[in-house]
Amino acid sequence: MRFDLPYDAPMDRLDLMLQDIRDFVREREWEPFHDPKNLAMAVASEAGELLAELRWVPGDQSDAHCRTEPHRSRIADEIADVAVTLLMLADRIELDLAEAVAAKMKKNRAKYPADEWRGR
Repeated sequence: MRFDLPYDAPMDRLDLMLQDIRDFVREREWEPFHDPKNLAMAVASEAGELLAELRWVPGDQSDAHCRTEPHRSRIADEIADVAVTLLMLADRIELDLAEAVAAKMKKNRAKYPADEWRGR
């Protein structure tokens, strides 16, 4: 799905998730521990835990593996951990993640034109 900013959703799902994360962190008084360096390290750590769920799964079996319980539940948890931590980092440095993704996709389209890169 291709999207362009700005879009008109007054409170989209990303905003709702971010507010829930902010509330969770604030209730536990964890803000002092969430500096950009620690959050970046946490993103890498959580990504490693996601990778561990697929470490020894042959590539041609990975789609089926990810759709089969109990693997799917564990993988969903790890993906969510990566997403939550990445959202916390973007929020901490006041980066609009949706804008950053849209800008990066624009760069990717210019760098990798479909007619030149299809199937490669």
